[in-house]
Amino acid sequence: MKQAFLGIERSVKGRRWIDRMSQAQTQVALDIAQRYGIADILARVLAGRGVTADQALGFLDPTLKALMPDPRSVTDLEAAAQRIAAAIRNREKIAIFGDYDVDGASSSALLARYLRFFGIDVQIYIPDRIFEGYGPNPAAMRELASTASLIVTVDCGTNSAEAFGAIRGSGTDIVVIDHHQVGGPLPEVAAVVNPNRDDDLSGLGHLCAVGMVFMALVDVSRQLRGHGVSPLPDLLSMLDIVALGTVCDVVPLIGLNRAFVTKGLIAARHLGNPGLSALARVASIGEPLNPFHFGFLIGPRINAGGRIGNAALGATLLCEEDANRAAEIAAELDRLNRERQVMETEMVADACAEADRDLASSSPPSVIVTSSTGWHPGIVGLIAARLKEYTRRPAFAIALDGAGKGTGSGRSIPGFDMGKLVRAAVDEGILIKGGGHAMAAGITVERDRLGDLRAFFEEKAGSAVTSILENETLSVDGALSARGANLTMIGELEKAGPYGSGNPEPLFVLPNHRVTSSAVVGNGHLKLRLQAEDRSQLEAIAFRAAETDLGELLAGRAGRPVHVAGTLSINHWNGRQTPQMRIVDAADPV
Repeated sequence: MKQAFLGIERSVKGRRWIDRMSQAQTQVALDIAQRYGIADILARVLAGRGVTADQALGFLDPTLKALMPDPRSVTDLEAAAQRIAAAIRNREKIAIFGDYDVDGASSSALLARYLRFFGIDVQIYIPDRIFEGYGPNPAAMRELASTASLIVTVDCGTNSAEAFGAIRGSGTDIVVIDHHQVGGPLPEVAAVVNPNRDDDLSGLGHLCAVGMVFMALVDVSRQLRGHGVSPLPDLLSMLDIVALGTVCDVVPLIGLNRAFVTKGLIAARHLGNPGLSALARVASIGEPLNPFHFGFLIGPRINAGGRIGNAALGATLLCEEDANRAAEIAAELDRLNRERQVMETEMVADACAEADRDLASSSPPSVIVTSSTGWHPGIVGLIAARLKEYTRRPAFAIALDGAGKGTGSGRSIPGFDMGKLVRAAVDEGILIKGGGHAMAAGITVERDRLGDLRAFFEEKAGSAVTSILENETLSVDGALSARGANLTMIGELEKAGPYGSGNPEPLFVLPNHRVTSSAVVGNGHLKLRLQAEDRSQLEAIAFRAAETDLGELLAGRAGRPVHVAGTLSINHWNGRQTPQMRIVDAADPV
């Protein structure tokens, strides 16, 4: 077992702090720094993420040329591209059926923008989250097949054989481009492109749907070029949409995904997409776009349409070419997002109160399951995410309708496969339906089966979750002082980005720093000033930390030393750039 970093066996959040790097990686970091003249701190970050000396330069400059394999290595992709290319050459009517999240909106918009370059008549159909639910349904398929000769489903369709059966024999072809786990026999359609199907050997299972759509369009362009079609769309200019979907779907930022996001951010900063530009304005983003903006400012606004408004607004906006119309749609999404935030605040408070009662019982649950008839079904995913943060356990939030049927969403903790648990509950007959992946899942359940569901979750997951909680760690990249957390250092760290799932943001500890000021700002955030022993200072913020154990520790240590752990970023304000720490944990000195 690794020695505890700074001797912290249990922080205020119950974590044991450890050094991210092994002894072997320490030597790799030294090799990287010496071989390439890279700053020591950057070399440590690279080595701590498993990057070898031979891989270092490629990691720092991820390119599509180096990281994208032949698209035809993906099973069925060539067949899908052939059918789409034929529809373009024959000027067929094409319908796109997408999901209502950011990946679905991005996938739909990318495909639509490509097709409209050729003047193709394209219809985008995004199902209503509440009345239609996820994925293709028979009624929607019949509606689209009445006018389109080709339907392309994006970010959905892998498990929709029954819905597709509604238009069998109609003459309309179906192409599926998806990335979700396969839950049964594949549908019998023109092509099913999914890197997670059992017979796919591409190794691209970490891509989200918009990444797979990009791969397919690369091959569509290749096929059209072979038929003498010219000019062709500039796919590289559309990488801003690919980066948006990749970040917001929280897929691992490794391999090709790193290239998508790195190059996509460059495209996004040119503000060539009127929809993205309009969203950046309503979100008051006054600095170059980065993954944080995508994930926490732009993404939630696109999702707001699918959660409580018109599900197609996000895809429509990302396709929009008129700046004035884009501004109107962005303003509507911003309004919906504010409305969603108010609803979320009330619902989260109710869910946390229910979780508190459960955790205070004689047998506290390992998996939190909350439900209410007053919750909006479009927001249960957000409630589950906040519950997971609040309880540090896998959590479900379920909205019950008047007939007693519940629509729920779950979010997991690292190391626990929630999708597997949900599929087992479906097989057991406890859930009406359900699916997902390791970190998130969706379920449908009858109210009178909630007790059975809780008992099943406890039986199947209790010991595993307990073990994870008892052995939770926080991996630290190093210790530094407020003086060392400067703009130059942060600039070096940004070279190893983009950070996210699969490439965690560097995390540092400021040992024995004093809190010289603290104040609650915004929606329960705690803003602080930290001071080192040499009196150098650093601004810091702990998001949603007020009235938590972390917030109480920080606010209660005014003038006294405390170890603070967090990530570093540059705060842009009124034309000035200053370093800032985002605090994620803290501990009293041993």
